Amino acid sequence: MSELGNGIKKLGFGLMRLPKKDDVIDVEQTKKMVDLFMEAGFTYFDTAWAYAGSEDAIRQALVERYPRESFQLATKNAAWINCKTREEAIAQFDTSLKQTGAGYFDFYLLHNLGESRTQFFDNFDLWSWAQEKKKEGLIRHVGFSFHSTPEELEEILKKHPEVEFVQLQINYADWENPAVQSKRCYEVARKYGKPVVIMEPVKGGMLATPPESVQKIFKDAEPESSVASWAVRFAADLEGVITVLSGMSNVEQMENNLSYMKDFTGLTEAQNKVLAEAREELNRIPLIPCTTCNYCAKVCPMAIGISGSFTAMNYMTLYHDLGSAQHQENWLVGGHGKKKAAECIQCGKCEQVCPQHIAIREELSRVAEQLG
Repeated sequence: MSELGNGIKKLGFGLMRLPKKDDVIDVEQTKKMVDLFMEAGFTYFDTAWAYAGSEDAIRQALVERYPRESFQLATKNAAWINCKTREEAIAQFDTSLKQTGAGYFDFYLLHNLGESRTQFFDNFDLWSWAQEKKKEGLIRHVGFSFHSTPEELEEILKKHPEVEFVQLQINYADWENPAVQSKRCYEVARKYGKPVVIMEPVKGGMLATPPESVQKIFKDAEPESSVASWAVRFAADLEGVITVLSGMSNVEQMENNLSYMKDFTGLTEAQNKVLAEAREELNRIPLIPCTTCNYCAKVCPMAIGISGSFTAMNYMTLYHDLGSAQHQENWLVGGHGKKKAAECIQCGKCEQVCPQHIAIREELSRVAEQLG
């Protein structure tokens, strides 16, 4: 493994979902969580300019209370959020330095590359700017987080060999999911020798409460272990991983994560078999068999977000969580400039080109009915 990850334990504190009190980040509870984390020997903290209040909270809970060399702090630049000029994008870095009070960042990421978002970092040439900051000692390691296809990931890594690490969404449910392609993205990163920081190992909390038949497999194997622990351990067992981020929201979640990660040395063959069985069980649940090839999108006269609608519907089927399914729909459909399922005019052109022979009109009607 790359020396970049040496000395960093395999659990990172994701600061996106910090505890709240009266709709404001609860700094006192965050301090307790930070103390537990540091006492257990963990040192990697992940925030972002775009996580409202997070950088300020971690200044109070961590930076002002611990020696700077005792932890690693990562933050991110989201140039695609309301930035019209290079100067506006660069200003995010100055804001992050001020809000965290960290002096420098151990890991600095260009945030959420993929699709139309990558062009902002290219147009503003934040790649060379980040290298300048590294030379100045304000950034130790430069990387990027990524949500898109393995083909696009490879294209970026070819263009930017100077990048030291990538942050990817990886979990056992998405490992071979054609819509997310966790495994293929991971393999591309490793092909180019890039160590990986893993995000969403528990899929935004969804894998803490997967379908009951999946939970039963885990509980039968290890009654004393939390279901969420299997997801984090799956990610931490992969080769070339710097750390696995868990977005913890209370002391209890922190204590649970520390209980099984404190002495984690890897999964056994028996545990890997249990995870394979759980993935097979997930795959048995009848989902819309969309591979996101988007041939349908090319012929749809209404510009319906068909594949995004189906991904959201599959969330609903798997996790029975309407809020998360609607969030997926908002991001994958509205967030990509597409129209919602309810606007389908039932012309059937999509079905003529679908390689999976999906009854698209029927499924879109179901999406409209269940997700609104």
